[in-house]
Amino acid sequence: MRIGELAKMAQCTTETIRFYEKEGLLPQARRTDSNYRNYTEAHAERLRFIRNCRALDMTHDEIRHLLGATDAPGEPCGSINSLVDEHILHVDRRIEELMQLKSQLVVLRGQCTTEESVTDCGIVQALSTNDVAPAREKRTHLG
Repeated sequence: MRIGELAKMAQCTTETIRFYEKEGLLPQARRTDSNYRNYTEAHAERLRFIRNCRALDMTHDEIRHLLGATDAPGEPCGSINSLVDEHILHVDRRIEELMQLKSQLVVLRGQCTTEESVTDCGIVQALSTNDVAPAREKRTHLG
């Protein structure tokens, strides 16, 4: 199948497919005599796997690790379990960060309880004079 057919089947763009190929997540398709990419059902299955991982907010490195494991199906799956456990911890940390962000926003919203001019708005004044703690640190697990 051509790239447009694969994109339609996977409900993504052709650019996404090319990006995953460039990242080494999706193997390059063979070319036809007329130089069109020719994708197979194996490409569609792998693309579905990648998109499901992305829907779970997994990094490309995590996906690469999982794909490596699927390429060695006879091996034990302990590393997969560990990767998902670590990802769960990342999600827990992100939830904590989002709760802190919400708390900061609630406090900020409390700075302006009536409709004022923008010059007198407590929210604008607080954002101009106070330091706000970052809501999120960079991800460190596997990428």
